[in-house]
Amino acid sequence: MVSPAPPNTAPPNPGKQVEIMFSVNVRDHMMIAHSFHGEAFGPAQRLHGATYVIDATFKRETLDANSTVVDIGLAATELRAIVETLSYHNLDDEPDFVGINTTTEVLAKSIADRLAERIHAGAFGPAGLGLAGIMVTLHESHIAWAGYERAL
Repeated sequence: MVSPAPPNTAPPNPGKQVEIMFSVNVRDHMMIAHSFHGEAFGPAQRLHGATYVIDATFKRETLDANSTVVDIGLAATELRAIVETLSYHNLDDEPDFVGINTTTEVLAKSIADRLAERIHAGAFGPAGLGLAGIMVTLHESHIAWAGYERAL
């Protein structure tokens, strides 16, 4: 017997579909230098360093033939390859970021888009083409982070 919902909860929304997804996360880190443009950034307008812990979460609706979301080794390798292109660089000097404030949000999107390119290029193997989406989260500290999620 199913118990009724407690009175302090909203009734189910029959028009809203809940997406059921499996997910796998891999983690890496990077250290960068950059500066921001605009008064909103205060002292961060000057060149400064940042260290990020990066989580890349891969999602799919059904597991592949091996009962996995993605080859975790390939996912970690591909994330590392992308991170290596950014780590220990001054992002103000990187052609992809000229004139762009490389906020945590912008960097999360950039990494997610680069992972998506690698997935579509087949770098994650045939099973990678069954992925539905990815979420990249950059942790600036234990209390602050930002992320970007995209469909594939």
